[in-house]
Amino acid sequence: MLRRNFGKVYIIIVVMILVSSFGFAENDGDVYVIPITGEINKATSQFVNTQLENIKNKNVSAVIFEIDTYGGLISEAEKIKESIMSLEIPTIAFVNKKAESAGVLITISNDYIVMAEGASIGSAETIPNTEKVMSMWVTWLRTTAEQNGRDSELVAAMADKDIEIEGIVKEGDLLNLGHKWAYDLGFADAIANNYNQVLKKLNLDYEEIKPIEKDLQIKIAEIVVNPYVAAAILAIGFIGFVIEILTPGFGVGGTIGLLAFALFFGGNMLAGNSNWGAVILFVVGLILLLVEAVAPGFGIPGIGGIISVVLSVIMASSSIETAIMSLAFAVILAIIAAVLLIKYGPKNPYLDRIILSTKQENKKGYTSNQVKASYVGKEGLTLTTLRPAGTILIDDIRLDVVSEGGFIAKNSKVKVVKIEGSKIIVRKID
Repeated sequence: MLRRNFGKVYIIIVVMILVSSFGFAENDGDVYVIPITGEINKATSQFVNTQLENIKNKNVSAVIFEIDTYGGLISEAEKIKESIMSLEIPTIAFVNKKAESAGVLITISNDYIVMAEGASIGSAETIPNTEKVMSMWVTWLRTTAEQNGRDSELVAAMADKDIEIEGIVKEGDLLNLGHKWAYDLGFADAIANNYNQVLKKLNLDYEEIKPIEKDLQIKIAEIVVNPYVAAAILAIGFIGFVIEILTPGFGVGGTIGLLAFALFFGGNMLAGNSNWGAVILFVVGLILLLVEAVAPGFGIPGIGGIISVVLSVIMASSSIETAIMSLAFAVILAIIAAVLLIKYGPKNPYLDRIILSTKQENKKGYTSNQVKASYVGKEGLTLTTLRPAGTILIDDIRLDVVSEGGFIAKNSKVKVVKIEGSKIIVRKID
């Protein structure tokens, strides 16, 4: 009996040792840091969702979202918010510098909010500030704040100027909180300046901190959608085309122009601001402008080309305001560049290589329509056989002509009978 009981106790002890061993062998999870910086757009939400998918099956103790943004598309911020709030692990918004506009929604969707010294949060008014958009946006902010135990009135005051909170914000102003004020009001849970401090202040255990780098797609999108960078890229594109127009054949100017426009439209497509429709419209605009370039005068193709290019840039930009500013800046720079190239290009040993300075002079066989008309009735001698086109000599000037009646042999006498556009028509005489 005693031996049987001893056997049972032995088994229980072994099982307890194994369980405790496995328990002690388990390590704390890692903390992943996902940056949300620059303009919030489609590329941002895709990046965040991809990274959350990548860490889903890993041993994760918490996720820090490092935030430094002026805002962006509230529709994409809503997607990021939903992704964050669906996580079953602690989430931390670490406002390293600023969280404005759409960045406010992302910040309050986290379990914890930590502000770095000098950081701020607020200024979440939408553009355009219509009643419909504002109502929807404030509702999103209030609901998210309430779900995570934040003061919904403080959050709403960051977006709606009509909200007044005594001692905090007056009516007509948007609420903006610095790091200390946010902490004193209980809006922020802690103040910290690095990841280790963040986790220590929140009493979260972890094995290792693993920052995640932004991928190339989001880096390109962030750079290109910047209004000043977008304007510079467009300016380079237009200047490249100006150089191409002033240069014989297709060369450096056209290549630079195409690359600049490819970067502009490609970057905005990555950011979710544009689609292939804008690119097609831009290409159609270029084709119309090329048609205008080879046709005399300025007509419907030229006007249609300009309208198409302008509309394509507006369609590809994050806002109409950004598009207008970028276009105005680019066109002004292109005009200045064209004037400088035309004025100083032929005189400069470096610039004259890209400027078409060739003159079509009469003595070299070039004649204008007005000059050609003066040859009507004059006689000359064929320098080549006319089959029916060829060359004749009148008053020691070589002229490209077309015979009226077909074949005319070399060294035959001919007479100019009429001018048709750019063609000089001749007839054989005895």
